[in-house]
Amino acid sequence: MIRAHDVSYDRLKVFLEKNQTVDKVNLLKNGYVVEIQDEIEGCFILEMMREGEYWLKQLFITKEHAAMLPVLLEAILTLAKQQRAIVVYVHSYQPVVDILLEALQFHPQKEKDFVDKHEINKGNWWSYSVS
Repeated sequence: MIRAHDVSYDRLKVFLEKNQTVDKVNLLKNGYVVEIQDEIEGCFILEMMREGEYWLKQLFITKEHAAMLPVLLEAILTLAKQQRAIVVYVHSYQPVVDILLEALQFHPQKEKDFVDKHEINKGNWWSYSVS
């Protein structure tokens, strides 16, 4: 995992051209890229919302490396712990990701202050208590 703003523009450009749904402005501001065998194969944004509260956004990994998603999530949680996170929130809109989040001990969120402020009609909110 490398801070997106620390990656050469040319390498990042190639990745973003292949994955046009990624919000490049936010990725450069708060994001990380995932490098596998010297190629950028994924990205995510770990944005601090309030002291100790982080929102994991735009988690993306190429289809070829989708099997590495559990390892990537574990690495992101380690990074969050290093940044002194207390809780990490994730919004999922894919049933497979919901299953993975539950397996990694994320908890579904319904009526939390954070969720109410960032209402999204589709999908599910999850939280992970970082210890």
